[in-house]
Amino acid sequence: MDVCVLNSYMKLSFYKYQGTGNDFILIDNRDLAFNHKQSSLIKKLCNRRFGIGGDGLMCLENENGFDFKMVYYNADGQPSSMCGNGGRCIVAFAKFLKVIENETNFLAVDGPHYAKISDAGDWVSLQMIDVETVKKDGDAFVINTGSPHYIQFADNVADINVSEEGRKIRYNETYKAEGININFVEPQNNHLFVRTYERGVEDETYACGTGVTAVALANAIKNNQTGLIETPIKVLGGELNIRFNYDGEKFTHIFLEGPAKMVFEGEVEG
Repeated sequence: MDVCVLNSYMKLSFYKYQGTGNDFILIDNRDLAFNHKQSSLIKKLCNRRFGIGGDGLMCLENENGFDFKMVYYNADGQPSSMCGNGGRCIVAFAKFLKVIENETNFLAVDGPHYAKISDAGDWVSLQMIDVETVKKDGDAFVINTGSPHYIQFADNVADINVSEEGRKIRYNETYKAEGININFVEPQNNHLFVRTYERGVEDETYACGTGVTAVALANAIKNNQTGLIETPIKVLGGELNIRFNYDGEKFTHIFLEGPAKMVFEGEVEG
């Protein structure tokens, strides 16, 4: 499959995974044969017309003291902050590779993560970092759950032009230097409906794991909830669940739960 020129000698084996529509290129790089510090190459591989296509690219690598290390790049080819759905997908990938069985401790850019995966290998519960700091920007919440998120509660979220409205916030004077992910949220019956604009992709994505996690925390504050809390989420790509503990000051034992599935595998030749 000649989708990208890597170099004159390289043949790259890859796997495509998706978690509620967030799709990723995954590479088993335990032998460090793939030099991922090539932003133009990663950008080309993630391109949906001229490459494999994906919201990002991940390498699974060895790391002392952990089962593996997650190395993540956004679709623009730049190193990224934590990706929650990517984290769930790489756990499923690690099980497929027989690096782990049903539980794991791995290292990501925001630190260590614990995860548990079903026997079938398609449902992952991923522990996220604890959160102590929540800021407000007008009536919006700003929370970092491994990646920074701007959370705006709104009506008729299905009708919002997420690409256009999200871009306005992401590139305003406050956020344009570092960028931020924008989450539009609407309570619906027994769940929250969420649509997300992701920096690095610079468009709407079907799901965002760190985003729905931040949304659930913001919702707890908004509704004065404390204790053990479970928050069902619906996104364009499916359903996720967030569970956590909140004592009124700090969020702990935060888990992002949902499906993670292999779509296909292949090779890219130079």
